[in-house]
Amino acid sequence: MKKMLALKINVDTYRGTLEGVPRLMEILKQHGVQATFFFSMGPDHTGRAIKRIFRPGFLANVMRTSVLANYGISSLLYGTLLPAPDIGKKCADVMLSVRDAGFDVGIHSYDHYRWHEYAAGQNEEWSRKEMQRAVDRYTELFGEAPHAYAAANWQTNRHALRFTQHLGLEYSSDTRGSYPFIPTWRAEIIACPQVPTTLPTLDELINHNGITLDNIAQHVLSLTENVPDAGHVFTMRVESDGGKRLAVLEQLLDAWQSQGYEIVSLQHFMNEVDISSLPHHEVEMRAVEGCTNKVAYAVDSS
Repeated sequence: MKKMLALKINVDTYRGTLEGVPRLMEILKQHGVQATFFFSMGPDHTGRAIKRIFRPGFLANVMRTSVLANYGISSLLYGTLLPAPDIGKKCADVMLSVRDAGFDVGIHSYDHYRWHEYAAGQNEEWSRKEMQRAVDRYTELFGEAPHAYAAANWQTNRHALRFTQHLGLEYSSDTRGSYPFIPTWRAEIIACPQVPTTLPTLDELINHNGITLDNIAQHVLSLTENVPDAGHVFTMRVESDGGKRLAVLEQLLDAWQSQGYEIVSLQHFMNEVDISSLPHHEVEMRAVEGCTNKVAYAVDSS
């Protein structure tokens, strides 16, 4: 493969879609780079996340990642004290502008809170219903079926993975790992390639182990200095990375290009992959430093 770094941008909320996405698009255009935007297509129930308050590490994570500053007070009330705005209906023009500007687009979720909160333990009926809602909304909005899916917060299950195959997607990005692979779940092969996130996110790093806003870019660049054969996939979250951390993104884009990377969309990244040669990796839910939930992780059994 070429020396590539694929940029994956997850869009969780109404505010992130309306305000953060246009800012990020402008930065990417200025640097002449590509990315894939994964959209939440339905209601924004971010405020319901308050139910996690009693989970170990939740409050510490909220403080460490400056959730209030990044999401805004309105977002943190949606679905509780404020009605949940329908992202797909209210932000259709923004989503279409991303596609029309030449960026790759895909599905992140229908209801981001609902998927994040419940997906890992759900059955086939629930999983298919939630995913189909997102597919129907995407198809209605973009006038074509989706080709890519990225599960919210790397939460998935056997039925959800199987449905990515049923949908005939070109790829999914539901996992963490080291390089593209064909997933298995308890040895059951899922015939939809996975493009895992290979690098820690800024949310996972910030204010952790001495990493601050001032040195976080340098830390990430130390991880990309030596290029693996398969390249890298870096995941951004619009709500936290498309605001006060835009300067960090600009540092990274400039430096990655100086390191010799071509910054591409996940679709471009996968176009360079020989699907027939991809290894089979088992997907398990594992703890990742900086995450309060276990996430879907590719286990290299070679």
